[in-house]
Amino acid sequence: MRQRKRDLACRVNGSLRIEFADERLTSHGGLEIIARYLREIRFNQMVRTAFSTVSLGGDYPVVAMVRLFLALLLVGGRRLRHVQFLRHDVLVKRFAGLALVPDERTLSRWLDRFSNKTLPALAQLSREIVLLSIERLKLRTLTIDLDGTVVSTGMQVEWALRGFNPHHRKVPSYYPALAHLAETGQFLTVKNRPGNVHDGLRSESVLHDLIRDLRARLGSRIRLRFRMDGAFFVRPILERLLKERVDYALKVPMHRWLDLRSIIQMRTRWEPVGQGVEGFATLLPVKQWGMTLRVVCYRKRVFHETAKNFQLDLFSPDDGTFEYCAVASNLELSPTDLWLFMAGRGAQEKSIGELKTGFAFDTIPTKSYGANSAWQWLSVLAHNLHRDLQLVKRSIQRRRTKKKTYLMLFESILTTRFEWLNVAGRLLTLSSGRTLRLQATPEVQKRFEPWLKSA
Repeated sequence: MRQRKRDLACRVNGSLRIEFADERLTSHGGLEIIARYLREIRFNQMVRTAFSTVSLGGDYPVVAMVRLFLALLLVGGRRLRHVQFLRHDVLVKRFAGLALVPDERTLSRWLDRFSNKTLPALAQLSREIVLLSIERLKLRTLTIDLDGTVVSTGMQVEWALRGFNPHHRKVPSYYPALAHLAETGQFLTVKNRPGNVHDGLRSESVLHDLIRDLRARLGSRIRLRFRMDGAFFVRPILERLLKERVDYALKVPMHRWLDLRSIIQMRTRWEPVGQGVEGFATLLPVKQWGMTLRVVCYRKRVFHETAKNFQLDLFSPDDGTFEYCAVASNLELSPTDLWLFMAGRGAQEKSIGELKTGFAFDTIPTKSYGANSAWQWLSVLAHNLHRDLQLVKRSIQRRRTKKKTYLMLFESILTTRFEWLNVAGRLLTLSSGRTLRLQATPEVQKRFEPWLKSA
């Protein structure tokens, strides 16, 4: 129905008078949904089990501290000092199970208690959430993307060194390694490393521990597929992949000692792969390592000068200008299917981006390496919980493709905060019991309905 113009606007005569009062208000009414979800998966018991063999000390219970950090990260806090803005929120205190919320220094001292002996407890807790998601989806094949990402730090942060930081080369940084589960967009592991560590030099142990833990929990019949970029093309990684008998697709750098250049130059017939992309499969003997790999070489015609013209230094442009790449894999896939499969790695960049911008993964809360590593695990835990929460709510299933990416349509944490997490409410004590009263808007009610029906 069309409205009259005079009914569309309202008159504002001046500024409102602002008052401050001790009201039982909350700015994060959606925390009640997350609290019900945590109660459903018995999260408190999971925390107690994970920390059963370690002790962090302090006055605050470990369950309360973990839940407080989750509340801080979920509602959008990016610094430890942001806890000051949550100390008087009644729903935050109820969510954490605390009558008095600790201040910034207490949170910093609690993080400082983490070391290489206690960090595995957080790792176990975060991985349990991912395993819950795997069981819900009844997955028998896991596609895992292994990669590193740069986190810039301050000059005095412990174990932060100058190294691989393309945007700020002189800034010290961390270079954590992440294992991303493509089907759910969650992270199976994170290993915090100094910024001067190359992926190919320190990832073999990460790969070994991950495969061992997954098979110990899911059984040896689970099929594992790994996707990695050219930085992981080193002998220890390949030997580990072959020894563990897992599937892999690994980009091959154009090293001269691999002699890929002569193989490509001798090729006369290329198979169409996609729009402007051609490829062919071949066997590549790597004499230095004593192994022979199945490699698929690709070329993509471009009509501009490539970055730094690095391809022109390798190949003659007589028949056109191409960008070349090669993928080593033991998967029985055609060049077209393997191209699409490797293209699916792009989904992990979206997950890493959300982890950094949405869950403060790129924040450095202290100068301590152990504390910063614990913060990274808490960030990953919050991200994994947010994804699993959407699986509980039965997210819309996506059409499966050969790229092997997300199985569901997941919403970002920014959407979650705007639509239902950071909504204002009032906590009341009525004859019917404690009640959270929210504004009666159709949009918010629609988001809360699935949980209200199951209550």
